[in-house]
Amino acid sequence: MTALRDDVLPLHSLDSVADLEQEAAQFLRLFHAARPKAGAVHQRMAKVRAEIAATGTYRHTQAELAFGARMALRDSGWCPSSVPWRGLLVRDLRTVRDAATVADECGKHLRTAGLGGAVRPTVTVFAPDTPWRRGPRIRNDQLVRYAGYHGVPGGVIGDRRYTDFTTVVGKLGWRPPLTRGAFDRLPLVIETDDEGITLHTLPAEVVREVRLVHPALPWFADLGLRWHAVPVISNQRLRIGGIDYPAAPYNGVYLCRAIGEDVIADESAYGLARVIAARLGLDTSNERTLWRDRVAVECNRAVLHSFDAAGVTVEHSAEAYEPPTASQGRPGFLRQR
Repeated sequence: MTALRDDVLPLHSLDSVADLEQEAAQFLRLFHAARPKAGAVHQRMAKVRAEIAATGTYRHTQAELAFGARMALRDSGWCPSSVPWRGLLVRDLRTVRDAATVADECGKHLRTAGLGGAVRPTVTVFAPDTPWRRGPRIRNDQLVRYAGYHGVPGGVIGDRRYTDFTTVVGKLGWRPPLTRGAFDRLPLVIETDDEGITLHTLPAEVVREVRLVHPALPWFADLGLRWHAVPVISNQRLRIGGIDYPAAPYNGVYLCRAIGEDVIADESAYGLARVIAARLGLDTSNERTLWRDRVAVECNRAVLHSFDAAGVTVEHSAEAYEPPTASQGRPGFLRQR
């Protein structure tokens, strides 16, 4: 369950100069060890120390930003191990702070990352936090999420995980369609120091969706299910060398079970496991009949078949993967609290 929260730290609680210098030095040593042609690390560090002394912060080069973002994606565990993290497209938008442009660029991120079907891991990095000004924040956990409605005949319509979020954005001014459906897209909720919290609608043309059908069960299409193609995580900070980028939406590719099991079947989301089990004629009187396992398999088959037929990238499974132990100074994505 996701809700809007104010997790913004006061400016005076940002890292001390000494801590920032230490984390910057550790990151720069990693970067220069991996990129020897970037020059001598001590020369770069001298410039960084002077910049920190003058301003309380420093600015990454484009090469440093790209290296740090790629390492963060690699270590996040979000992408299957088969996805080449070195191919992460890094969109450098560190000059962007206003909410309307953030929203517009989020739409461009979706278009760039997967509108054509072949999903490419991408990160869009907006303005960082500084000692005198915070960067923008995106309050949605993903750029594309569907509403969940309480108090309707038959219980909940839509994604149960987002009923509270849906209520909050309604209080902020969002109006759902007159006929509420199971896949009504929620607005982007963006917060900036100058504008506060504002709502923004993603253009329909940038959101690629896949209709879910089953290769052997014609009735599956009657469920009217669909899902969006690109999973763009949007409520995590990107931290590189002591610098926090609070808005840095990034995507890998979907695993089929993240849709089939965690969305379609799971009771906390769309909760269709029993509906599908009934259509399959399964015995649901006892968990030991493994009816949920059978439902999960058929849901995953539907996702794989549908995404493949639509030419949209989806992974069958991921090898067991444990991110490397994080050391101080290592870039990473930090979940918003």
